[in-house]
Amino acid sequence: MDTKNQISKIPGRVISRGSCEGQALVSGKDISFLGGIDPITGVVIDEFSDIKGKCIKDKVLIFPKGKGSTVGSYIILQLKKNGVAPIGIINDNAEVIVAIGAIISEIPMLEIDDINVIKTDNYIRLDATGKTGYVEIIN
Repeated sequence: MDTKNQISKIPGRVISRGSCEGQALVSGKDISFLGGIDPITGVVIDEFSDIKGKCIKDKVLIFPKGKGSTVGSYIILQLKKNGVAPIGIINDNAEVIVAIGAIISEIPMLEIDDINVIKTDNYIRLDATGKTGYVEIIN
């Protein structure tokens, strides 16, 4: 990791406290955890998703916002219990279903102004431990 160069630091609003670092998986589309993500495997199964077939396990999952049923919060918890949850979540418009799921699952979560600056496979550091949080994009 010492050979990687910092590209940028993006401020964010803390939704669920914690920190993590790892590879980003970015969707340009909203995600419904109920029916959109297999809670056993962590694979995106939504037919209309731009990341269909990708596994969210151990990724920092980045998407505009959540959609769908309130059961989505429980699906996030099931993903965590099954060991296939993302290590972090970033939205540009955090909504209550995903926020509650992240909080009860103890998954760090931030809301940032522009998720489009982060690309799939970027290595990032998410810090949601302070009063305000940030994301660092690392090469």
